[in-house]
Amino acid sequence: MKTIKAAARRTPGALRIASFATLLALASGLLAQAAHAEPSLAGKRIGVSITGTDHYWDLMAFRGVQDEIKRLGGTAIALDAGRKDQTQIAQLQTLIAQKPDAIVEILGNVSVLNPWLAKIRAANIPLFTVDTATPYSLNVTTSNNYSLGSEVALQMVSDMGGKGNVLVFNGFYSVPVCKIRYDQMKYVLSAYPDVKIIEPELRDVIPNTVQSAYSNVTDMLTKYPAKGSINAIWACWDVPQIGATQAVQAAKRNEVRTYAIDGSPDVIKMVADPNSPAGAVGAQRPYEIGRASAMNVAKYLSGQKVPPFTFVPSVLVSKENAATTSRPLLDDAAKVGAK
Repeated sequence: MKTIKAAARRTPGALRIASFATLLALASGLLAQAAHAEPSLAGKRIGVSITGTDHYWDLMAFRGVQDEIKRLGGTAIALDAGRKDQTQIAQLQTLIAQKPDAIVEILGNVSVLNPWLAKIRAANIPLFTVDTATPYSLNVTTSNNYSLGSEVALQMVSDMGGKGNVLVFNGFYSVPVCKIRYDQMKYVLSAYPDVKIIEPELRDVIPNTVQSAYSNVTDMLTKYPAKGSINAIWACWDVPQIGATQAVQAAKRNEVRTYAIDGSPDVIKMVADPNSPAGAVGAQRPYEIGRASAMNVAKYLSGQKVPPFTFVPSVLVSKENAATTSRPLLDDAAKVGAK
């Protein structure tokens, strides 16, 4: 500012006012640019903990976080628990002991993880989560699972004509996003009394998800052989949808349609295939969700305010719109996979 005033004093007459105003505007512009400059993670160590990477969504989110940390100049301490709760707890203990500048936790059983997420905050380590809603996270980056859950359920009800019977997989209610999606599905069905859930509900498992879903659906199709006795199959994530769809095809019961959420490329291709009984999938962008979480870390560590939730847009892919919605999603998946 002293330099600006000195330049103004050396400018004669009316030009001095104009020049001072110009320089002041220039300085304001530079300050605004600095305020919106991309934050950096240079010299920062960021812990990244994930429950497992055997599913497309999980792997892409895990990769997105690490790639963005690297792009912003930081170092990722990345740990994969291989779908074992106790392994993830041990890894979180290791990260706490290493005292990174922040930790990003991805997915998992929140009832198991919460005591350890609390310990992260107690250690004064900023905690960010992906798809894990917890009071200990400064920010959770995710899709709008309330919207996804209701959109997929509404598409299912519409395809059923507002009546019929649904097989439901409900094995992971303790996972926050599955709870939200299941609850939203039930809320939608509450407005359609002629749509019934077949009891008992099916349980999806990890590992061997596809094989288990195939076996369970095959058994239920055998138990309910009449056309119209089962109209749809729902799951909160799309790996069971693969097994369910294969079982429906094998039984030649293509009047039964399958529905789920996540948007793995294999499932998007099934929905886009007019001969497949895959009815719809709520397609997320897990790589971008991971990147957005890492960017939130960088913003926070640079002194910027971050919101408690960051929602990355998703797309409902259905039989009706797959011709226009599937190709951009598959192209993006191919680009990320090629990195």
